[in-house]
Amino acid sequence: MLEIDRLPADVQRPRYDRRQLKTRMVHIGFGAFHRAHQALCSDKLAEQGSDWGYCEVNLNSGDLIQALRQQDHLYTLTEMADDSLQTRVIGVITSALHGKGDGIEAVIAAMSQPEVAIVSMTVTEKGYCHHPASGDLNPDHPDIVHDLAHPDAPRSLPGLILAAIRRRRDAGLPPFSVMSCDNMPENGHVTRNAIVQLAQRQDSALADYIQQHVTFPSTMVDRIVPAMTDSAFAQLTERLGSRDPVAVEAEPFFQWVIEDNFVSGRPAWEQAGAELVSDVLPFEEMKLRMLNGSHSFLAYLGFLAGYEYISDCMADANLRTAARRLMLEQQAPTLRTQGVDLTAYADSLIARYENRAIKHRTYQIATDGTQKLPQRLLDSVRWHLKNGSNCDLLLLGVAGWMRYVGGVDEQGAPVEIRDPLKAELAERVANSAEGEARVRALLGIKAVFGEDLAQNAAVVATLTRFWLQLREHGARATVAQVVNSL
Repeated sequence: MLEIDRLPADVQRPRYDRRQLKTRMVHIGFGAFHRAHQALCSDKLAEQGSDWGYCEVNLNSGDLIQALRQQDHLYTLTEMADDSLQTRVIGVITSALHGKGDGIEAVIAAMSQPEVAIVSMTVTEKGYCHHPASGDLNPDHPDIVHDLAHPDAPRSLPGLILAAIRRRRDAGLPPFSVMSCDNMPENGHVTRNAIVQLAQRQDSALADYIQQHVTFPSTMVDRIVPAMTDSAFAQLTERLGSRDPVAVEAEPFFQWVIEDNFVSGRPAWEQAGAELVSDVLPFEEMKLRMLNGSHSFLAYLGFLAGYEYISDCMADANLRTAARRLMLEQQAPTLRTQGVDLTAYADSLIARYENRAIKHRTYQIATDGTQKLPQRLLDSVRWHLKNGSNCDLLLLGVAGWMRYVGGVDEQGAPVEIRDPLKAELAERVANSAEGEARVRALLGIKAVFGEDLAQNAAVVATLTRFWLQLREHGARATVAQVVNSL
């Protein structure tokens, strides 16, 4: 357990009176990214006198919440570069709840407190119970089916937030804003769709109320936050003199772009490094396609090539070149950003990937691919198909995913696939021959690929060619061949 009194002198403690904090925000998804990103920004703001505190919620895992409570809602964040590191204690959390341990009623009650003005979330793409290809609610999702039958005992994120909105409306309380901080294009729009469409199936008057009174600001978040390993925890414990099971590590870079559309107020995040804008979409697209798209590209092909970390991929000249060319030649042309030096942005991303202090595992980034591919790679593929331009590197990334979900690496060892469509992926892999049949089987997942890509003969042919190259020659040789042929 974290012992503040035993921490080294160079660890920064909260420099504000935590007793002055008010629980004005509820955040769902107390994962590593939130701890290293939004909570940090609000913690910096508290140093300037802000009283905006967080109630943290985990719907499933209760271990982190329990550990946080035992540490008086404190934890450490360490920013790591190749040649330096800096640790600070985050103190902006006022309370914490576990959906299963404390009960969903306790979570709804927390969101229904009069002072709560913002409900935010980092639950990954799969938490929205939507179709990634369309952005619409998936009414057949088991949790949505349950919530339609039991609206006061929800299991899904949309159902949970909807229950709190209903309770606040019925009690005459002011509405809150709902702010997604997940990596999805137009994440505010996706969140609004899921909640409004669920409301329309439950209570049309409530749906009308939401459309008139609740806002869903979009955001773009950017920071590399690797998963903590046993080794990382051990090294941190040795350095701090006490164990912090809630600790998180991150790169020094930080970016948060927020649509300034809050119905009941917000913290002055811009005073702590965030950017408040009227339209987040161009920033979202830039980050999702250039950073996240290249990350997924490196994750699948790098994993197949035997590289454990993204920094390892950067030591492979062909992968490094491929990632940069993917960004500048096949992602940048699709963007709507203005006044941004995209070459400088790409070079800054490569420099961040080279940070050896950040142990960002390719396997970690490769998870949940069916939720990530549409916005990271496939939207850009469609842009190039429409414009008649080359998208071979994008398709190579997709082919890398198709080889990866086969469940066997290049050495013949099994790979545990972590994905919400894991069962369907396994079935399609098992029931299809290798090569074109495998490509067509996976393209047939309409929730991911829609219907257009499977009907495009050129796409099928290119994916099949790359898939066969990856099988016959391996990822390293295939990447080298593709890069040198462009």
